[in-house]
Amino acid sequence: MRFVLDASVALSWLLEDTGAGQAFATEVFGELAEPNAEARVPVTWTLEIANVIAKCEARQILQVSRSQAFLAAIEAAPIVVDGETAARALAQTLGLARRYGLSSYEASYLELALRSTLPLATLDRALQAAAKKAGVQLVRST
Repeated sequence: MRFVLDASVALSWLLEDTGAGQAFATEVFGELAEPNAEARVPVTWTLEIANVIAKCEARQILQVSRSQAFLAAIEAAPIVVDGETAARALAQTLGLARRYGLSSYEASYLELALRSTLPLATLDRALQAAAKKAGVQLVRST
C-alpha cells in the first residue's frame, strides 16, 4: 500500500495514545512492513516529529530511549520525504489552507495527497474533513 502519512498518526504510535487512535496508528505502521509499502510525507513531517519529541522529552512525558527506538523504526520504514513540498508552499498549499481553514502544515499533507493521488492516513479531524471535501481518499482501519 502507498499512502501519505500525517504526523498525527506517527505521533500517536510514538506516544502510545489509548483508544482508536493508537489502534489505527499501529495498523498503519504494520502496513509499512508489507512488500511494496510506501508512505510519502511532506518535508515538514520530520520537523513536526522532532518538535514533539523535543517537547515531550523536556516535559519528561517521553524517555529518550523510547524516542530513539521510534526514530530507528521510522528510519527503517519505507517513508519517503517529498522534495516538491517547499516549491508548492506559497501557491497550492497556501490555497488549500485558505480554502479549507487548515494550517499550512495540515494543508501540506492534503496538497501531497492530491498531487500524488494517494490516500491520506491522518487522525486530525480538520484534515480528514478537508480531505473528504477535496476528494482525497482516507486510509481506513480494517
